[in-house]
Amino acid sequence: MTGRVLSEVSGEVAAEREAGFVQAYRQLVAGPLPEGLLRTELLKGSDRHWRIQSLWRDLATLEAVRADPKTAAAPRLFREAGADPVLAVFEVTVAQVGDLDLSD
Repeated sequence: MTGRVLSEVSGEVAAEREAGFVQAYRQLVAGPLPEGLLRTELLKGSDRHWRIQSLWRDLATLEAVRADPKTAAAPRLFREAGADPVLAVFEVTVAQVGDLDLSD
């Protein structure tokens, strides 16, 4: 993987811990962000399933952040919320930014 990568950390957060989890994420992204982090989003799915997706400049940048427990923040947020984080990394093979015309 030489181009951009998307990391996804996911887990189930108990209903009584969701507000604190969201607040912790907001505090995290309000501070200085790691070099090479292009975008990050907190996503809520059904059945208390949450995801943090982050777009990175390249795999080397992501690996450098993951190697340091102080900067590997997404897994830590899930653990602090009592969830068991699951990490996945995807190579961005095609990207589109802006409006898409999906009409026939």
